Amino acid sequence: MEAQMDGRRSLLGFGQAVIGPPGSGKTTYVRAMHALLTSMGRQASIINLDPAGEEEPGAAVSLRELLGLGEVMSELRLGPNGALLYCMEYLQSNLDWLRAKLESLRGTYFLFDCPGQVELYTHHPALPQILRCLGEWGLRLCAVHLVDSHYCTDPAKYISVLCTSLGTMLHIELPHINILSKMDLIEQYGRLAFNLDYYTEVMDLSYLVDHLTADPFFKRHRRLHEKLAEVIEDYGLVTFIPLSIKDEQSLRKVLAAVDKASGFCFGEDQRSLGNLMSVAVGADFHFTSTLAFQEKYVEQEKRTVEEQTLDL
Repeated sequence: MEAQMDGRRSLLGFGQAVIGPPGSGKTTYVRAMHALLTSMGRQASIINLDPAGEEEPGAAVSLRELLGLGEVMSELRLGPNGALLYCMEYLQSNLDWLRAKLESLRGTYFLFDCPGQVELYTHHPALPQILRCLGEWGLRLCAVHLVDSHYCTDPAKYISVLCTSLGTMLHIELPHINILSKMDLIEQYGRLAFNLDYYTEVMDLSYLVDHLTADPFFKRHRRLHEKLAEVIEDYGLVTFIPLSIKDEQSLRKVLAAVDKASGFCFGEDQRSLGNLMSVAVGADFHFTSTLAFQEKYVEQEKRTVEEQTLDL
């Protein structure tokens, strides 16, 4: 019993490491999630680990307090990519600074707004090591990986997103949630070849390969695409939750999935049957929410096109 109580006292808190490529909506997501948590009465703190992004007014901690991308570029004569990697390596070497900042916020829910350089999530060791240290300090994190949903409209880009998502999951080594962001804009750059649940649940990719190789430009690379699809399906790890930041209900569904992945829904110092049952009942398959997005953002667009055609 004493060991269990010591473990609870040493718990720094729960949180999300929000990651993803540039332009995927990480900072917007962090702000919206912070507002949602605050409205639910859950105290949350934004930790800005992006030395290149805009200054977050509501951030409790910012990496810019330690060093900024601009000064690194000018003093070391590095380009933006090299300077960003240097910043993360510098943070890795000065984790005592970050630990002191987080200790002062013990017990709050942490939202880490991470940089948008893909290399950090696929093969560079700095960020995974930083996140690993956070876990050793008693912080239970879930990685929230955002990708722009409009990539689903291009089969080649969608396969690329699947490969990146899988590589990120294997490299980061945290409980992991993949998000298709900007769902309200999903068909802005083209029509979906299949229903939305095909993309969120990553169903039989052979259909996508057939659709892709119908294009003469990609036909000669069919064998490559088949092998990439086999790797993704063999691992069987990648699925997505659709998200429109304007839709609070979809944001709540993401939070529920994150709380389950990180263990927050079990309670920090409660082990009630109600908490356990809420986890057992919560299904991993998000068909209902995906169907709602299909009707709201995809079917509506189709109806609009049909009405315009009839008018002509």
